[in-house]
Amino acid sequence: MRKPSAVFRLFAVLAVLLPSAAPLRAADFGQRLTELAADRSGTESERLHRLYGLAWESLLQETPELATYIGVRGHDDRWSDLSPAGIDRRHDLARKALAAAQSIDRKALSAAEQIDLDLFRRKLERQIEGFRFPSELLPLNQMSGIQQEVARLLEVAPAATTRDYDDLLARLNALPTLVDQTIALLEKGLASGVTPSKITLRDVPDQVRALLTEDPLRSPLLEPFRELPATVPPDDRVRISREALRAYQESAAPAFRKLQRYLTETYIPGARDTIGLSALPNGAEWYAYEVRGYTTTDLTPQQIHELGLSEVKRIRAEMDKVIAATGFKGTFEDFVHFLRTDPRFFYDKPEELVDAYRVIAKRADPELAHLFGTLPRLTYGVVTIPDYAAKSQTTAYYDAGSLAAGRPGTYFVNTYDLKSRPKWEMEALTLHESVPGHHLQTSIAQELPGIPEWRKYDDYTAFAEGWGLYAESLGEEMGFYRDPYSKFGQLTYEMWRAVRLVVDTGLHAQGWTRQQAIDYFKANAAKTEHDIEVEVDRYIVTPGQAVAYKVGELKIKELRAYATKELGPAFDVRAFHDQVLGHGAVPLDLLERYVRAWVEERKKGE
Repeated sequence: MRKPSAVFRLFAVLAVLLPSAAPLRAADFGQRLTELAADRSGTESERLHRLYGLAWESLLQETPELATYIGVRGHDDRWSDLSPAGIDRRHDLARKALAAAQSIDRKALSAAEQIDLDLFRRKLERQIEGFRFPSELLPLNQMSGIQQEVARLLEVAPAATTRDYDDLLARLNALPTLVDQTIALLEKGLASGVTPSKITLRDVPDQVRALLTEDPLRSPLLEPFRELPATVPPDDRVRISREALRAYQESAAPAFRKLQRYLTETYIPGARDTIGLSALPNGAEWYAYEVRGYTTTDLTPQQIHELGLSEVKRIRAEMDKVIAATGFKGTFEDFVHFLRTDPRFFYDKPEELVDAYRVIAKRADPELAHLFGTLPRLTYGVVTIPDYAAKSQTTAYYDAGSLAAGRPGTYFVNTYDLKSRPKWEMEALTLHESVPGHHLQTSIAQELPGIPEWRKYDDYTAFAEGWGLYAESLGEEMGFYRDPYSKFGQLTYEMWRAVRLVVDTGLHAQGWTRQQAIDYFKANAAKTEHDIEVEVDRYIVTPGQAVAYKVGELKIKELRAYATKELGPAFDVRAFHDQVLGHGAVPLDLLERYVRAWVEERKKGE
């Protein structure tokens, strides 16, 4: 599942959606939070929900991109303020929100409200702890940033009425400010040595260049304006089309040309040659902080490295069994070379690859009822990754839909370099990214009744990606992996996540070079060379994120084994999965508490 870039996650206060009498100005939220902390009128539950309402409204005010993605109207004409004043304001709001949360008497709340408050405080405490690390100075890389996120946001924004298109025009015309603020952050990072590794930035200028087309209407930035709907009056359609061309030519295109020049002439030549986060100021502490946050555990980088080595050894033994079952004669390296190069494992046309992904998804859908008691209403689709982003993107990713906005979830698949997209990986990948993986998990969370709205959109990588990896392991129960090569593909994907534990910690805590990481990957997984390079570069620019997958998957498997043993014949896999997904995304320690309490309840009911 693709994660939002730094542009869209600078302010992470999450709270419940409550209506307000009138919109507040950005400057009002800090004062209101301070007043709430001092005002003891009403019950503690009422104070808690007032806090949630203020925090949610301030979040939407400060990150209008999030409002657009989740379908909350009224913020679709703006971008986040990335100026120093805007960043400082968000830091101040986070501290005031925490002070307000700390003022609430936890003992006076219900058990469910206590858990919500604990999670709310935990998120804020972690966010504030991270203020000492200058993550805002890394607003773009080859995986994300305004060169990718702007076009995507304009594409998913409401586009049905004249007001909708005027909002889109406002965002187009505001791009020079967003670009200038981004360049200012990049410049500050360059001056202090806080940049991505130079090697990972090699494709970013081309990503920007892809937005700058000779025919403005061919630019991804004007995708919503190519064909205006009949719901927009004719006179308005003429005006909007004219203003869209002007906005592109006079605002958007000059801004992105400026960004491209800066990246090419100044930023990338001056970016650091080092690889690991440990090479940056306070880098070792920064990396340990990221690992704790992504895994929701207290595991150290060294412990994760050792876990990875153990998992690589275990999975390699399973892979050897599959190789033997195929009757292949040769070494592991010979078999991997065979999988990477034999034409039988690759499609010749992009549309054939995409159609095959859709067929796998359709096969998975009817199997869900055997494993889940609760299924979401939100649908999903399979589409290709845009050409301007495909070269540096991973094999596939998922973007959550929005029930409120009526937008389905989207499973993006990569058709760049078809000879790096083998058939044997497609089943495991589809189960991870669509169903029963990310689409199922995020959509069920959105539709949960009786929990604060912010919990529906909360994101813990160890839970979400741990679930995605666990979902791959459900393939055999769903009738997949009948072909030994697809089974090897599933093991390759599990190995891929185990290798991450070794490689990510190697890069950022043990001084590994990029080539060391690539070589270790190639020696232990059958993924193609282009895919391996893209993956290693991903780990370089998102330290700690990739280790959460295996940590989360192992915890979910551990809890399933525990429940199976404790409940015996009474174990119901559908009820277990509903329990895991039935509280939204949560830290792993809380997930364990939920599952163990559920098991005890079941045992009492026997």
